[in-house]
Amino acid sequence: MANLKTSIKDLRTSKRRAEFNKRIKNRTKKAVKNFEELLKNEEFDKAGGALKQAYKVLDKAAQKKVIKANTASRKKSRLATKLNKLAQDNVKSSKKGA
Repeated sequence: MANLKTSIKDLRTSKRRAEFNKRIKNRTKKAVKNFEELLKNEEFDKAGGALKQAYKVLDKAAQKKVIKANTASRKKSRLATKLNKLAQDNVKSSKKGA
């Protein structure tokens, strides 16, 4: 346990910040999971909306320095690549069936 007053205050602020960061990280994870779930169910129109939401959440997390900007950018890029790849595969398979 901390002895100095400033150390005690610092512990309080670090706990508060950790809770805040945890909340934002959970929000990003939920947004990404929601998007991937829609992709898995092949709901591409809804997945587009979920991708926008994931972008928004990732950008806010980067803006508040919970995650680094490059990490947010990398995750956004990978999510967009997944959507484009599955959408293209879906178009190709529907053309083959026609």
